[in-house]
Amino acid sequence: MNAPNDMSFLTQLYIDGGWLDGAEGRRIPVLNPATGAWLADVAAGTAHDVERAVAGAARAFRAWRHTTGAARARYLHAIAAEVEVRRERLAMLQSLNNGKPQSEAHMDVDDVIATFRYYAQLAERLHHSTGEEVSIPSTEQRARICREPCGVAALIVPWNFPMVTTAWKLAPALAAGCTVVLKPSEITPLPELELASAIASVGLPAGVFNAVTGTGADVGAPLVAHPDVAKVSFTGSTGVGQTVMKTAADTLKGVSLELGGKSSIIVFDDADLDLAVDLVEAGGFFNSGQMCSATSRVLVARELAPRLLARLVERADRIVVGDPFAPGVQMGPLVNRAQFERVLGHIEQGIADGARLVTGGGRPAGAPEQGFFIAPTIFADVPATSALWRDEIFGPVLCMRVFDTEQEAVDVANDSNYGLVATVVTTDEARGERVARALEAGVVWVNTPQVIYPQTSWGGYKRSSIGRELGPFGLAAFQETKQVLTLRHAD
Repeated sequence: MNAPNDMSFLTQLYIDGGWLDGAEGRRIPVLNPATGAWLADVAAGTAHDVERAVAGAARAFRAWRHTTGAARARYLHAIAAEVEVRRERLAMLQSLNNGKPQSEAHMDVDDVIATFRYYAQLAERLHHSTGEEVSIPSTEQRARICREPCGVAALIVPWNFPMVTTAWKLAPALAAGCTVVLKPSEITPLPELELASAIASVGLPAGVFNAVTGTGADVGAPLVAHPDVAKVSFTGSTGVGQTVMKTAADTLKGVSLELGGKSSIIVFDDADLDLAVDLVEAGGFFNSGQMCSATSRVLVARELAPRLLARLVERADRIVVGDPFAPGVQMGPLVNRAQFERVLGHIEQGIADGARLVTGGGRPAGAPEQGFFIAPTIFADVPATSALWRDEIFGPVLCMRVFDTEQEAVDVANDSNYGLVATVVTTDEARGERVARALEAGVVWVNTPQVIYPQTSWGGYKRSSIGRELGPFGLAAFQETKQVLTLRHAD
């Protein structure tokens, strides 16, 4: 393991402008998924810590809500600049704690920087008080629409993209004028706490930003239930999202949910085969398949299927799996033992259900025995009723089925409880547009990798999402809309 030299970590909570230990002094061990070795013990927050953080955020909101968009933009630009200064350390912590290769970790940090800069630009254009005038059929009255921050926002983020999902929520929340309490995943708190330090360093007023590490039961649940939290933005599993929504209903607070996916990549018979192989590989094995956007269901035209499968197996067998800090490594470990065992269980069940294992299926040769590594895995002839085909696996597992017609491909892709993303590979531009419109998914890539720009949108249909992140939609998620109707003054 090519471990970094600096093994010092931030491990405290950040509440109301200061770093402190949890009220009960409990700690959570944090492990390196590439070796299984202990890295640090971070503070385990409790409901008492949540109470302190929410109280600080509520006090800070009284003044923060009245700051101008231009003033908030200056803080966001400063955060982006500080993250850029810490780029190498943040990427190191991402690989060390999450296990993704350094190349992917650097991409994540760059995404964080771009997101804060984008929302700084949106904040600069916010109308502070007067609102936007709306044309109405009256000569005696004047109507305006004002957009105001919704209040204290609870941001609950997952372990698969530490810092990225935080930026996607935090930047628009601060831009809108909300104060926030962030709950990072207890599995990957180290990069998140370094990001919290970068945010704290720019001089935000005390209480505007708070970070409380801990478990879902001890921190997440009290945050969602807290009566002074006006908005919950959650990214995680669909099951936990359902619980969040039920709890939030007790206080009728706003909820945004980014949840699971089981997405398809459709490869038509006229596809560029080299491009198709690239897109299928990236859609299934990037971040070790630990993506809600993984296009792990490969639908391929029958006549192209043998060639595509042979090329995919060849490519999968060449992927270098191992130490995320080692040169040339393309895929790291899964995030922890529980995830490792869960994915292996899905693989075993898929074989029992009659799917044909073509390559992979276990620990890759040469990978460290102590780490949570699974080889890139490909199944063919997967039954449509199999859990392997229908359930989110969150690991490096591709499942292939063939189709005979365009409509069949669309129908099979749409036959899912989820509707987050999809990819279409075809050289027929009209077909690409037609199929993209027919797919029940919030994001469709046509002949392109899974590039996500902060200026666009993120979210899905069905059980994948409630609401949207990124773009102006991400800002609107943290705003209330107020209509003001007044009499016009005589000239």
